[in-house]
Amino acid sequence: MANNNNNNNKNNKASTSTLATKNMTNNSNNKSCITNMAHDQLYSVLLLLPIESILSLSMTCKRFKPLASSEPLWEFLCRRDFGSPSIDAILSSPLDPDHHLSWRTLYQQVSQLGFVNCSKLLSGPASNCDFSLVPIPRASHSLNFVSRCLVLFGGGCEGGRHVDDTWVAYVGNELRRVPRWQKLNSGVPSGRFGHSCVILNKSLVLFGGINDSGIRHNDTWLGLVLHDEMNGINLSWMLLDVGSIAPPPRGAHAGCCVDERKMVIHGGIGLYGLRLSDIWVLDLSDDIRSAAWHEIATQLSPPARSGHTLTCIGGNRMVMFGGRGLGYEVLNDVWLLDIREEYPKWVQLIYDPSNIPKGIPLPRVGHSATLVLGGKILIYGGEDSCRHRKGDFWLLDINAIPSVKADSYLLDSKSLSKMWRRLKAEGLERPNCRSFHRACADDSGRYVYVFGGMVDGTIQPAESTGLGFDGDLFLVELGLQI
Repeated sequence: MANNNNNNNKNNKASTSTLATKNMTNNSNNKSCITNMAHDQLYSVLLLLPIESILSLSMTCKRFKPLASSEPLWEFLCRRDFGSPSIDAILSSPLDPDHHLSWRTLYQQVSQLGFVNCSKLLSGPASNCDFSLVPIPRASHSLNFVSRCLVLFGGGCEGGRHVDDTWVAYVGNELRRVPRWQKLNSGVPSGRFGHSCVILNKSLVLFGGINDSGIRHNDTWLGLVLHDEMNGINLSWMLLDVGSIAPPPRGAHAGCCVDERKMVIHGGIGLYGLRLSDIWVLDLSDDIRSAAWHEIATQLSPPARSGHTLTCIGGNRMVMFGGRGLGYEVLNDVWLLDIREEYPKWVQLIYDPSNIPKGIPLPRVGHSATLVLGGKILIYGGEDSCRHRKGDFWLLDINAIPSVKADSYLLDSKSLSKMWRRLKAEGLERPNCRSFHRACADDSGRYVYVFGGMVDGTIQPAESTGLGFDGDLFLVELGLQI
């Protein structure tokens, strides 16, 4: 009997142990299973997921579908991925009151932009026009959108002459209306073309440029736009004291604003026509009294160039594209620059030229590259090595560019196709082919203004009679059905 009792005790313990193990396993599964998560917990998880994961999750069961399709979730995603300032600016623009657009539809339309709608707001002046009322045709000027105004400065005009005038046009909230240009002053800053001008904390910062005597500048100017209903528009320019350290004189360089406190410039044409490859940063983090330039050194750097673009894509990251190299060749390489770490670095996105799929932009110089809604770069126009001007629109999708730690990243044809997308240009008054124009976006990133540039057909290097300057102002609207 003793043996029987011992066997029974062992069997009971084994059964109890097995049951306890099953209960622990079930409890563990219940605790880890996503289907048993509380609604608030699951919603918090969705806020952290990329769009692809959210869409996949919505198709797994009936419980997830309404949660992954909720309006509050998609409003958060729109603001997370496209930025609240852009979304608020879109919502503040005039909309059709009978047309309701869901947040998910808005996200889809921004993500899948396929066309732009173009219209001419102002025609260039006729030969008998009063040039005190409208800007003369020009190229290699600057155009910025600040304080709800367009600000135009300088450039080069017919005969190779520089321009020294400043024009403003108040846009306000009526982005499609015809603006009225107002000439503010001339002579300050001095006349130049090929300069750079960016917006830092709602102020303009201008650097460098070339005058019609071929003299390169390296001065730095601060411009403040003031607008009120009583006194109208005013802009004051002030020469910044940056100390004894400054970038070498240059023009046709690229520049952009970083983190709303810094201006970054790269390359350009320096003394004796030498193309440059250096990077300089102007830091205005404290105030204008402490403004100072410093050069950034990197182990790897792009080849020297001019007529290229440098576009900030958020934080301290920038994208450089195209330009003209040392051998006068026209480029179409893409580089990423990150200056947020202790050691700034360039990353080249490499691809095999023989493996470029149809629909990838050809080399160009004198184009524009504007950050627009959705965190993408809108590239327009430019010219090739034969100076054939272009009138095409491209989106360079920042989200498709990988975040890599190496100095270079090899792109296959599939990645290239995701990164580049050609947009169809619609509208009865589309801008014709042009180069060395200027473009800027409004606060929403949905509306892009294009002014001036060099137009007409093919220009031979030694032929000046084919040069044509444009004075039209165009509005390029990203194709959202709202």
